[in-house]
Order: sequence, then C-alpha cells, then structure tokens
Amino acid sequence: MSSVVSPIKLRRLNAGDAGFSAELDALLAWEAVANTGVESTVAEIIHAVRSEGDKALLHYTNKFDRRSLDSAAALEISRAEIEAALEQISTAEREALKAAAGRIRAYHDHQRAESWQYCEQDGTVLGQKVTPMERVGVYVPGGKASYPSSVLMNVVPAKVAGVSEIVMVVPAPDGELNPMVLAAAAIAGADRVFTVGGAQAVAALAYGTETIPGVDKIVGPGNIYVAAAKRAVFGKVAIDMIAGPSEILVVCDGKTDPDWIAMDLFSQAEHDEQAQAILVSPDAAFLDAVAASIEKLLPQMSRRDIIAESLAGRGALIEVASMDAAIELVNRIAPEHLELSVAEPEQYLDAIRHAGAIFMGRHTAEALGDYCAGPNHVLPTSGTARFASPLGVYDFQKRSSIINCSPQGASQLGEVASVLARGESLEAHARSAEYRINKPGKGG
Repeated sequence: MSSVVSPIKLRRLNAGDAGFSAELDALLAWEAVANTGVESTVAEIIHAVRSEGDKALLHYTNKFDRRSLDSAAALEISRAEIEAALEQISTAEREALKAAAGRIRAYHDHQRAESWQYCEQDGTVLGQKVTPMERVGVYVPGGKASYPSSVLMNVVPAKVAGVSEIVMVVPAPDGELNPMVLAAAAIAGADRVFTVGGAQAVAALAYGTETIPGVDKIVGPGNIYVAAAKRAVFGKVAIDMIAGPSEILVVCDGKTDPDWIAMDLFSQAEHDEQAQAILVSPDAAFLDAVAASIEKLLPQMSRRDIIAESLAGRGALIEVASMDAAIELVNRIAPEHLELSVAEPEQYLDAIRHAGAIFMGRHTAEALGDYCAGPNHVLPTSGTARFASPLGVYDFQKRSSIINCSPQGASQLGEVASVLARGESLEAHARSAEYRINKPGKGG
C-alpha cells in the first residue's frame, strides 16, 4: 500500500531577482563533517585501535555490528568465499558487473601515467619516475545495502595503476553481506577483504593491527563516522576526499521530455535527504512542466519520502535569462554531476570550468555514469570541483623527480644556486653547490 505524498514545496528561483545571490548561497550551503560528538567518539575509537590493535577492532565490531566474533582472523573473507560469490548471484548480475568493470578498466587505462626523462645539451638528465602505491585500503558500505558499483569504481583504478595490494573493508551488520559486493570484489581484483566497518576500520587501515595491514591510502565512501575518521587519520595516510551529499545540476534548453528530467533529479535526490538536485533553464514553461512531472512521478517511487525531503530541503528550479547565464551559474555552483540536456552540448564545453563529471546531451543520464559508462563516479562535491577532480589512476600513483647532473651542468647550476642560497642566508646550501663549480685551474 503506497503512502500519500503531499505536494512538494519546491523552490522556484529566478536568477534575475535582486535577492537571488543570497538565496543561492543559502541553498548551496552544506557544513562538512564537523560534529563535536562524532569527532570525540571517533578519536576514542582511533586511539583504542591504534594502541590495542585487534582487541579493540573486535570490541567495536561486535558492539556496533551486533556480532559475536572471538577472533580477528574471522573478520577476513577467504579467497574461496570471494570467488564463490560469483556463483551466488544471477547470471544477469554477474554479466552486468563484468561489463561495467570492463568499461571502467578501459577508460582508466587511458589515465595511466608513465615515467619520462630528457637530456639537456650539457648532459644533465631530468625526469620523473612514476610508481604505484604499495598498498591501498578501499572502504565499501555494507550490510543489507549493496554497493558493488563502489567496489568497481575504487578497486579497478587502483589495479590499473599497479597497486601491489588492495585491502577492502566492508561492514557486515548481524553478519549479513550482500554477495554482489563480494562478486564485485572478485571481478575488480581486491586482494584481501575484511568484514569490518566504521571508524574502527579506518583506524585499522591507517595504523595496522595484527590482522589488518596498514595501507598508504584510504578511499571509498562511508557515513559521518567514516568521514570523520578519514579526516582524523589524514597525514598518517592519504585519503581520497571528504565527500558531501550527492548532487546533480541539470541545465536544459526546454526541449527534453520533462519526465526524463524529473527522473534525473530523482536519481540523486533518492540517495538521502541531504542530496541536492537543481534544474536550470531559460524556459519558464519548461520549469512548470518539470514541476508537474515531479508531482506525477513521485508517488510511484519506492524512495519517495527521501526524494520529497531532499527536493523540498535542498532542491530548486531556477530560471535564467539565457543559456550563457546558465553556464555562468554552472561555474558558480561547481556541481558534482552536471547534465547538459541541450542540443549540441559541445558548444558549451569550453566555457565550463568547474564540474566533477559532465553528461552531454539528452540521452546521457547521470545514472549511466554511476554504474557503467566508464569514468569514475567518485567525484568532488560541495563546490570542491573548483579545485578537485574525479578519482582516477593518478590517485594511486606517486611521482618522484629525477635529477642527474653532468659535471658541466652541476657547475652551471651551482653558480645560480650559490647566489640564491646566499640570498637566503643559507651558507651550507651555497657551499655545497659551489664545491661542484668548475673554476679555472680546478681539476675534476
């Protein structure tokens, strides 16, 4: 029996109104993870895991995930169990995972950086050595919910980068774990999988325990405790990002089926009540049509209550004077997901400076990017697309500079370095460089 859904009081804004700028700022505002109670709890958990290792890991896992394990070794899922999951899911599910993994791998193959060098005229060699990280931790939300796409999007780029060992952690509340998550781990190539989650999993990956090895970087989404823990261990290890709620910004010229656009907005609003879905168009009648489609389609949605709260709290339909004005708004918002549901979207691409992922044309639904288009769905949120990029192979590679001076090169560079070092009052720097300078009558 379906519940009755009240009409949504969806914000209707006009970019030409005097108070628009302030209204937009209020709409976009989202405070990142900064909860004193959460941070205190997380700090306690991290300290315990860091000092007590497996003992604390078992305590928190049994407490928060309602389990009764007596050995940390029981947290690890065997390779046989991981491979067996491939047979526990349907043929359609298995083939879909393989197809998505193949496309994600093919796309990320293009991102792999290679080492390079060049030789200057005097024989000095300069270059860059690209090296994959040794061990990476991937956090995957678990329990009854199934996020195999998260497994693929985080593990596959690490494998393409050449990471030696990928350690995956996924909570299993009440001992429940969706086989699609394990099947995705098998297909993507995770090396070890542990059924542990929360801040205790992040702490274990950062500092290592007797059972879970420490890693160089932690990636993957999680709840507020996971996000706070990632922030707390940053510096000991690298992290991908502190992600905010999911976002979609749709720019439409008014020619796309309004039902399509309404469902595209729903696709992000259904994530959670804090998700943000915004439509921008120069066509006021089209905004009315999409509002009508939202009212028509919402009662059909299984997650209609979440969608309704998300749209009412953080959604909006925004009228602009022109498509050029719409693109200006895109750059101001810097959305995680941008749909350009317009004719000839390529004409606007050069003008877009800030967006995590750009979905071009009427037929490119953002949902395709979430699962199987190929580009990564781990994207910068909350305006951070101004300076951040999607997760990729480059996130799992390190770069070392190479400098190999010839005697002539060392002499020439030494002259420059000496002047600069003495200008900074660093005598040892200067003299170190000066020792290599070839002076008249000096041998070597």
